[in-house]
Amino acid sequence: MQAVLAFQKANGLGRDGLVGPATRAALESAGRPTARGGGPADRVEIDLQRQLLLVVRGGAVQVALNTSTGSGELYETEDGEQVRATTPTGSFSVFRGVDKMDESDLGKLWRPRYFYRGWAVHGATSVPAYPASHGCARVSNPAMDMIWAKDLMPVGSAVVVL
Repeated sequence: MQAVLAFQKANGLGRDGLVGPATRAALESAGRPTARGGGPADRVEIDLQRQLLLVVRGGAVQVALNTSTGSGELYETEDGEQVRATTPTGSFSVFRGVDKMDESDLGKLWRPRYFYRGWAVHGATSVPAYPASHGCARVSNPAMDMIWAKDLMPVGSAVVVL
């Protein structure tokens, strides 16, 4: 389902995670998705509009993953502060990775790769087709395991959020 959602997002299709007639027809002629942003030739690009996480190498997309980013909703912190759930835009770099479940005030993050303060790309059991997080970029737990196994987001690597 996650791969189908990523394909549907990359091709501007309805996001239901099912291979129906429109998705099947698009599969016949679709190519690799394209990255939108500038930045280093090797980067992870988080496309907020399409809700895609793209692993870019040599300027070409190598991996496209379904992601769910900041919902835009208000939530209350442990200190009682009202905060809007947003994903920061800009150019960042991975500064820390935690190779296990990392518990934060906002929940559990599977094998996070932090790129800005407390924002990270991390695994989750729920990765809907729409923005639903507190601000991190959620990917499926298996996708996060692949990111670690293939070292797609080492410390120091570029992350562009647009």
